[in-house]
Amino acid sequence: MPPKGKSAELARWLAEHHPARIGEAEFAALARVLAPISESYLRKLVRECGVPLAPMVAGVRQGNWEELTESLRSLLDEYARGDASRRASVRKLVITAKDHARLAARNPARRAEKDEVILWLTTWLENPPLFPAWVEIRRSLLRGLLHL
Repeated sequence: MPPKGKSAELARWLAEHHPARIGEAEFAALARVLAPISESYLRKLVRECGVPLAPMVAGVRQGNWEELTESLRSLLDEYARGDASRRASVRKLVITAKDHARLAARNPARRAEKDEVILWLTTWLENPPLFPAWVEIRRSLLRGLLHL
């Protein structure tokens, strides 16, 4: 079944532009082309399109523990290399992810998992350079309990 709506528009744009990677400039162009579209829905669509994404486009991926770890490490690299404005943008992405995890934690079936995600995101926000060491310790402590 061919894609419809925004997915079809994205597919047309990808076929026309053939990006090797979707960076922030491409993401902004897509936001204009697919307008009106929410940033979160656009991010979902580009994550599913199969084209590699820049860390600021991919955002914080919460599909599994590996994705979460890798995306937070990638964002740490962006944060460490950035100026004050860039750091604020990276923090905004992580804060948005934490807000989404809080909403998901309202579901009793997902509460324990999302509470752990919130802890990871909060730890990243409180001290980004500490996160890589912290997450290794945390994962070793919880291995098996949460299938980390």
